[in-house]
Amino acid sequence: MTDLPVPDAEQTAPAPRVDSEVGPLRTVLLHRPGNELKRLTPRNNDQLLFDSIPWVDRAQDEHDAFADVLTGRGVEVMLLSDALVAALADERAHAAAAATAVDRRRIGNELADALAGYLATVDAKGLADVLMGGMTFEELPAAEGASLVRKMHHPHDFVVDPLPNLLFTRDSSVWIGDRVAIASLALPARARETALLDLVYAYHPRFRSAGRAYGASSAPVEGGDVLLLAPGVLAIGVGERTTPAGAESLARSAFADGLAHTVLAVPIAQDRATMHLDTVCTMVDRDAVVMYPAVRDTLTAYSLRMGPDGGVAVDGPAPFLEAAAAAMGIDRLRVIDTGLDPVTAEREQWDDGNNTLAVAPGVVVAYERNVETNSRLEDAGVEVLRISGSELGTGRGGPRCMSCPISRDPL
Repeated sequence: MTDLPVPDAEQTAPAPRVDSEVGPLRTVLLHRPGNELKRLTPRNNDQLLFDSIPWVDRAQDEHDAFADVLTGRGVEVMLLSDALVAALADERAHAAAAATAVDRRRIGNELADALAGYLATVDAKGLADVLMGGMTFEELPAAEGASLVRKMHHPHDFVVDPLPNLLFTRDSSVWIGDRVAIASLALPARARETALLDLVYAYHPRFRSAGRAYGASSAPVEGGDVLLLAPGVLAIGVGERTTPAGAESLARSAFADGLAHTVLAVPIAQDRATMHLDTVCTMVDRDAVVMYPAVRDTLTAYSLRMGPDGGVAVDGPAPFLEAAAAAMGIDRLRVIDTGLDPVTAEREQWDDGNNTLAVAPGVVVAYERNVETNSRLEDAGVEVLRISGSELGTGRGGPRCMSCPISRDPL
């Protein structure tokens, strides 16, 4: 009897496609915390966008538990580090990735040549480690001759900056339909992240045929601001990270590609507590959101649609909940508040109480510490899969921030 060939995992995996926030989740991209978090110190954590220094071993344990919850629900978990190594096996990707790490304007030609020469010799795993975890001047192989740049930097200063915010895979890319939008990240500490995701989607065997819905060189848009409210309906937060130009540019691209018929541009406060739309509002069911009560009655939206002349028609602003329901074709959008007590609501909003990841309609992953929010979700009929986030949350991000859905079943 002849043995049948074992199907290739890449061939049997669901095709990348995401049309909603709550369709049954099939494949998700996560990044397990690594050496990049061990680079955080009291000197640099503010610059690298962390509020405190995480206990890395505990963060890894918490992230492993998060991944286990997802796999226990039948979700395929792809790890960014593995995907990056697979992409860098291609010589073209290896060369392009090494080039993104070399900043000649900052370190000068001599050290740049030394760095480029070293990165050209390391294997895909070694290059991925440097790209994600960074490199200090002390770790850089010595260039020939003296270097003022090296002498005037502390040995523990970075010649290649680490990328601790890779943990938040939602921000750097987002799937809209069968196309991937590469985010244009606003802050310098995160600028190189999109270059890595660009390489993954260009050279990983799983994604080589994927089309692009947006490019990293466009106006600033971050994935945490993009919500797929329903098939054909996007909401884009406009605030600290995503600009009006970015929202309009993504809307034009989505209209041109037939990915959306309505885009809601939603102004949000430009501060750390509300850096993205998904810090104040996420979908938990086909017709339901969990929302920070302080913005429930004040959140507005501009409705963008394709105009008859091929341009973009803009209406509003109107109350967000009304505009969203109208665009989704439903009577109303159910709202689950995170508590009537303003102090509790503010605390749980800061701790990402509104930042849930739906694994199916009415089933979400949430941080266990947001007791009031989780209780109200369950009272509303939503199943809550609780995870610990005492260390994962030090970068201000919850389960949705830490996950980039690649494939969801249609609703």
